Amino acid sequence: MSIAPLTSDQTDALQEIVNIAMGQAGDSLARTLDVFVELSVPRIRLVHVSEIIKTVYGMVDDREVVTAVRQSFYDNLNGEAIVLFGSSGCLDLAVLMGYASELSTSGEQELLLDVGNVLIGACIGGIGAQFGVDLSFSPPSIMAERVVLETVLVPEKLPWEYSLLVEVNFGLENSDFKSHLLILMAEDGIESLRQSLERFMAAL
Repeated sequence: MSIAPLTSDQTDALQEIVNIAMGQAGDSLARTLDVFVELSVPRIRLVHVSEIIKTVYGMVDDREVVTAVRQSFYDNLNGEAIVLFGSSGCLDLAVLMGYASELSTSGEQELLLDVGNVLIGACIGGIGAQFGVDLSFSPPSIMAERVVLETVLVPEKLPWEYSLLVEVNFGLENSDFKSHLLILMAEDGIESLRQSLERFMAAL
């Protein structure tokens, strides 16, 4: 099976929509942590399942172990969002969140689930709002903990052939903390997104 990529106009519109939504997500995180949040420009690619690891490595450019928080979204748009957290910045994040002592494993999981939920909810919710649609979310969950990226996204275990991949990096000013938000929309999600983009552009 093959799937048509987004047109250049559709890609440009989606990048602008995601850029606005990521700004909202960054603002939510900044207000939560009371620190300036640095954002990258959103990157959008249509990828085959066999290329997913190579593509994400090219975007993330990070070989350290990661913890991944996962959350599905559905209704008018369908897909999954994954936040990858590098281990080196978790201590800085804990201090900013007001934890006075070293985190236990469960405490770190709770912290990353909270931050992942803020980023995903604000970003995906912001995308839905610009399309004028309501979205539902699954509860956030720990997808993988302190592992190399290859064990997070295993092509043989992914239930799609092609996916639209949107990626944005988050960092905190004067901190080692960094995270990478990946939005994945498989074949049926891409077609729903394409229709939403056409309606969005027609209304401009």
